[in-house]
Amino acid sequence: MADAVWSVTLCLLALAALLVLNRRLPVAYWWLVGYPIIALRVLATYRATMDACGLTVPASAMRRATARLVGREAAPVPPRRSLPLPTGSGLVLRLRMAAGQAPEDFIASADRLRHAWAVHAVHIRPTKPGRLELRLIGWDVLADVRHPRRWRQSGGLLSLPLALRDDGRWHVRDFRTVPHELILGATQSGKSVYLRNLVCGLARQPVVLVGIDCKWGVELAPFAPRLSALADTPDRANELLDVLLEEMEARFRLIGLASGAGPDAVLTSDVWGLPEKVRPVPVVVVVDEVAELFLAANRDDEKRRDAMVTKLIRIAQLGRAAGIYLEVCGQRFGSELGKGATMLRAQLTGRVCHRVNDESSANMALADISPEAALAATSIPADRPGVAIVGDSSGGWSRARSPHVTLDEAAAVCKATSALVPQLPRLDSFRPAVAAEPTDVSAAALPTARPVTE
Repeated sequence: MADAVWSVTLCLLALAALLVLNRRLPVAYWWLVGYPIIALRVLATYRATMDACGLTVPASAMRRATARLVGREAAPVPPRRSLPLPTGSGLVLRLRMAAGQAPEDFIASADRLRHAWAVHAVHIRPTKPGRLELRLIGWDVLADVRHPRRWRQSGGLLSLPLALRDDGRWHVRDFRTVPHELILGATQSGKSVYLRNLVCGLARQPVVLVGIDCKWGVELAPFAPRLSALADTPDRANELLDVLLEEMEARFRLIGLASGAGPDAVLTSDVWGLPEKVRPVPVVVVVDEVAELFLAANRDDEKRRDAMVTKLIRIAQLGRAAGIYLEVCGQRFGSELGKGATMLRAQLTGRVCHRVNDESSANMALADISPEAALAATSIPADRPGVAIVGDSSGGWSRARSPHVTLDEAAAVCKATSALVPQLPRLDSFRPAVAAEPTDVSAAALPTARPVTE
């Protein structure tokens, strides 16, 4: 009797330990419990599940003839598969489609596969002709997003992992691939957290950071030690945009001189083709609350607005080649903002849409990428701050969530990296007044990893 009681107690303790492990360390729980169970379930039910989902094809004539010889009926044939390979958030199956099958057939059945194999999500993408990758996600990876243990710059300069996607991969913001981006989100949607992650990542790189915050600098002023320029009123923003255009024109002249005739001529159409010793430092312009640039109360404001929007559009059209990039943020964005809004939007290749208050903003950000993406943006719940729909003009999109970074943590990173502010004389008059202190750049640690507040 005592042995039975002791066995029951051990079983209950083991069950409690597994529940705590699943709650506190879902990755460890997945490797110890989740992956073996799901892998066995997939292997045991693969053929029946594919057949039930209509993803099989009739057997070949040779197989049907062989089956008739032994008095049996040839079963439908599922796609060939690899062994289930574990990942940090699930497992991966690689399939070879049969003749007549298309990726759309599997994408349409993704929800059925999710329920059949009892996983959180199934993501399907073609890898090459005739091949598919099925990525099974074991749990809600967006419920608790933390910084990578090693903050790796996967592509080097101007490449930052900013948000964890719902397929377990990181959304990497690569300015050289996607030069300009539009970030939308209502109050308390997580837009500011995404921006803090961006600023913290860029602060550790040799990059000129320029801020335009016409709300008197309340959003970007805490990052002042790392900013090369900050405009906190529409008038200052107009002047700063003039200086940025002058800088852009000077860089184009430099590219033209380098491509001229001579033994040392360098054939290039952008700054990245120049020798490193003469290459200008990249510039990232962060525009917070872009709607403030479009508002006008009188005729003078309208003239200034038209001028600023025209300058922004010029930078968006030509800035990539000059190494000048735009991050345009706002609570809402629509064509009713005024002349030039749609033209500016068209130049912003990257799109990040958090929860918004109106459907038109979601459509403005994502409808030209995918109608499904715009619909997904309007269904983001208010109790999941930080969740966003991330897409680009290629048509691809996914849900993602940024690790939580407080304003104090982001400001501390900017203060610790203030020694990295590049020299750009044209922007000296716009440099925010900050008491500079000599700081050891190596002490600029990453923000403390913590879950996003639910």
